[in-house]
Amino acid sequence: MRRGAQAADRMSPLYAPGGLPRNYLRPCLLLLLAEGASHGYDLLEHIAQLGLERADPGGLYRTLRAMEREGLVRSWWEHSASGPARRTYDLTDEGLDWLHAWAGSLREVHRHLGGYLARYEVLERSASRIAP
Repeated sequence: MRRGAQAADRMSPLYAPGGLPRNYLRPCLLLLLAEGASHGYDLLEHIAQLGLERADPGGLYRTLRAMEREGLVRSWWEHSASGPARRTYDLTDEGLDWLHAWAGSLREVHRHLGGYLARYEVLERSASRIAP
């Protein structure tokens, strides 16, 4: 494909970027762990409720390990008489601070998106400006 054709394809409405903010998994994990200590598998199940329906299990565990190295979460092995030991994750005080920072940032994004959508809806209602 020619270079110009690639640029034209990126300008297509079908190419319009979408999705959640970059690194959205991190604030989601912080929020879930603020609600209570949890195992990785449980976090993977609940993360879908926050918009990450197809979260990669490997990516989730890599993110948890990175967050632990950064001091945002802590973990320990929890032994069970009915099965293998499972790692339990919990939020640290620093992790709670980062949760608040992420929430503030996401509120700001929400405010900007709301403004954009409000202006778009006004434009959309104007039949002379946008064809259905």
